[in-house]
Amino acid sequence: MERKFIYSLSLLFLSSLVLSLVPIVQGLLVGTNANATNRKLPVHHDLSLDFYSKTCPQVDQIVSSVTANQYRDSPASGPATIRLFFHDCFVEGCDASILIAPTPGSMNKVEREMPENINLAPEAFETINMVKAAIESKCPGVVSCADILAISARDFVHLAGGPYYPVKKGRKDSKVSLAFKVRRNLPRTNATVDDLLRLFSSKGLTARDLIALIGAHTIGFSHCDQFSSRLYDFRGTKHPDPVMDARLLKALQMSCPQSGGNTDVVAPCDVKTPFEFDHVYFGNLESNLGLLATDQALFLDPRTRPLVQEMGRDKGKFFEAFTIGMEKMGAIRIKKGKKGEIRRDCSRHLGS
Repeated sequence: MERKFIYSLSLLFLSSLVLSLVPIVQGLLVGTNANATNRKLPVHHDLSLDFYSKTCPQVDQIVSSVTANQYRDSPASGPATIRLFFHDCFVEGCDASILIAPTPGSMNKVEREMPENINLAPEAFETINMVKAAIESKCPGVVSCADILAISARDFVHLAGGPYYPVKKGRKDSKVSLAFKVRRNLPRTNATVDDLLRLFSSKGLTARDLIALIGAHTIGFSHCDQFSSRLYDFRGTKHPDPVMDARLLKALQMSCPQSGGNTDVVAPCDVKTPFEFDHVYFGNLESNLGLLATDQALFLDPRTRPLVQEMGRDKGKFFEAFTIGMEKMGAIRIKKGKKGEIRRDCSRHLGS
């Protein structure tokens, strides 16, 4: 299935932008909201690096072979799969519930049918299906789709220039996928920093984890409807967001007109190095070059600004924090034993 990406910010614009703007300094952090402390934190189960050592010892190599080919032939698979992993883990845990396909005519809606997930790129689902088929040919009925998604996301991070980190395994696939669970568990495009801190805290993640994981936007792209309010009617003012760099604003308005635009148009979340997994994204926020309002707000808020500055100065610290954040996120509400299954087809529950 072919997906057309239209990159409307020209390379000339991007390179001139690189030369004209600058970054800033450091400080402290705080993490939890009083309301969040009353919530029950998600259950974390033990995972292990050698979970498949006897049943499918070559699992990492099989995944790596498929993801490398996919990244070469369809680079959009990278950011799409990383995003898919986030959307899976934040809704009821890392259990591949996001992969269940809708059943025509069914009244029971699945996660993929919610507006928050409608724009998840098909390349991501295709990649996971390809990896699953390759693994099933070598180790039938052994490796979960949830583990495949976690390993694939890691591989794409590394293929784009990011850190290579060990992925612990042992997740089972969920037996349900419930659409109504989605909305309250994923960040909204107009979320405040309070909203983000509260949501991440409810998953057992800190402010540092939030900043590091949001850093995956360094290779992300967004459709116009995700940021158009910043261009024309920021917070109901009938004016653009005054924080956004004027040249970026002009370029985005040309690509995303107020009405009648192409719904396929996307813009990079990192306008300077959109295809490299690096720390430049954080420097962009310091220069008011954030695409999404939620991203830019992380630099504007005094609780999270020091973390943005720290990771913007030091790629090593970003990579270290990202690795820790991915391991913590990858362990949210793991399904074990009879609470889960090992699907043969990632888009269908066993027996369906």
